[in-house]
Amino acid sequence: MGIVWVTGISGAGKSSVCEALKGEGHHAIDADWEGYSRWVHRRTGEVVLDAPFPVPAGWLDDHAWRIDVRRVEELAIASAHGATFLCGGAENEVDVWRHLRSVVCLVIDDETLRHRLATRTTNEFGKHPEELAAALTRNRSQARRYRELGASLVDAARPLEEVVHEVLAAAAG
Repeated sequence: MGIVWVTGISGAGKSSVCEALKGEGHHAIDADWEGYSRWVHRRTGEVVLDAPFPVPAGWLDDHAWRIDVRRVEELAIASAHGATFLCGGAENEVDVWRHLRSVVCLVIDDETLRHRLATRTTNEFGKHPEELAAALTRNRSQARRYRELGASLVDAARPLEEVVHEVLAAAAG
């Protein structure tokens, strides 16, 4: 079967979808919280173990959220006989696309994005103005970019149960 990459902008609902998939008995991993992704200095490649909050001005220009390609390669081998939903977002995700069976992108509108980032309690990313501005800028091109890459797009502003149903349908292909 292989890996289904469930991605989207910060606040799109990747972690919620991941937890719902786990609750339905699917093998699902939250790449952002289960050790697959981390902050890395763009120039040196040095891993940042404790990112500052709030981020200082320019920090996001110097640092990238990246997925560990080696871990995804290992997961692809382990997932050869069953589906694994790997949920997350990373700037270098194109480096792991060859290990993915399919890609599902959760998309939301800017109003939903603002609301979710302002009210979520699971983490603080997006509450600082620089982080919010970066998320909004990325959100404006997200759907077009993933459509061009051949990903399945899912409107994640809808109720979670509907989103999970559509993710499963997209994964089934």
